[in-house]
Amino acid sequence: MCHRDKETPLGGALWPNWRNAEGEDLMIVEMRTYTLAVGATGRYFKLYGEKGLAVQKRILGHLVGYYGVEVGGLNQVIHLWAYDTLEDRATRRAKLWADKAWLAYVAEVGPLVLKQENQLLSPAPFFQIPDAA
Repeated sequence: MCHRDKETPLGGALWPNWRNAEGEDLMIVEMRTYTLAVGATGRYFKLYGEKGLAVQKRILGHLVGYYGVEVGGLNQVIHLWAYDTLEDRATRRAKLWADKAWLAYVAEVGPLVLKQENQLLSPAPFFQIPDAA
């Protein structure tokens, strides 16, 4: 069972301290959804494959999945990244935003992205997060 009754400061914000019944930190998965300009998905995937993927895998580490939406909210890309803890996520994301190759990629791909959303997910007790892609 996941307890979310304690809050700790993290990067200037308050985040729940996610722990299991034994008091151990739970691995979390971040689901990021990007809504792209109409017709931009192919270009986005091309740029990401050439310039973004290697940087993110090197720094963020645990890619769970990367998808394009076919039915529902069109022109969307969804990717999932696993982290050991919220602190691990904060540290890795700070390193990502300090990386010159990542900043160059973002400058190029940014105009394709109309909206960004993210959710932090905790796995169900019976689910094992897959190994990194």
